[in-house]
Amino acid sequence: MVNEPAGRDTSVQSVDRAVSILQVLARHGSARVTDIAAELDVHKSTVSRLLATLEARGLVEQSSARGNYVLGDGVTAIAAGAARRHDLALVSRPVCAELAEAVGETVTVTIPDGDAVLSIGQVMGSAVVTTVNWLGRRSPLHATSSGKLFLAAWPPERSRAVLDGDLPAYTERTMTDPGVLARELDRVRELGYATTSEEQEVGLCAVSAPIRDLDAEVVAALTVSGPSFRVTPEAVEALLPRLLTAAARISERNGYPKPG
Repeated sequence: MVNEPAGRDTSVQSVDRAVSILQVLARHGSARVTDIAAELDVHKSTVSRLLATLEARGLVEQSSARGNYVLGDGVTAIAAGAARRHDLALVSRPVCAELAEAVGETVTVTIPDGDAVLSIGQVMGSAVVTTVNWLGRRSPLHATSSGKLFLAAWPPERSRAVLDGDLPAYTERTMTDPGVLARELDRVRELGYATTSEEQEVGLCAVSAPIRDLDAEVVAALTVSGPSFRVTPEAVEALLPRLLTAAARISERNGYPKPG
């Protein structure tokens, strides 16, 4: 076994080892500190320290056999979050495909991801000139139509934390003034959808509608995006009924009760 001097672990190395510990427990079901240390070739004191942190966060727990560790309920909660995201991407895809075919533009499904939005589903439109591949990409909240939608739906203290933070400019049209952005969010709440016009990238415009869950919370956004010469205000007005209908259909598939 490697003889590790105290304080050698960096933050990244500690995270890497913590993940390895979780993987060992997933493989064996349960294990003792000595067994984990031997399998990972890590000092027992390091394993004990990391297990204590993981236990405090509910990711591991000691089994009835004292000294044996097993995965905790916190891992189940994390896995459930990943499953929900995967499920939403799957249930939304047929609707996204229909919408993309109908409007000819790129259709994406995005979710909040910390201080950004994350694209978890995408269907390219049939137009010759299409937007970039957004799948798996994180984008800023304040400069995207889906981000505005989430900010408008969140409790005031949560959205205010974003408005009071850093609002970098991506183009000349990015809303970097908190007051201007706050008024824009009021407009989104009134309309029930959000738009952007060359605020994240020059030449890119988008419109987003909310996807809700069983509790009527806005958990995702359905977005149509394309080049500014096609996704004009007039085009948005024309495609908006299809977008809102599609978002409502995905919401129903996601558990939101159908009105009426």
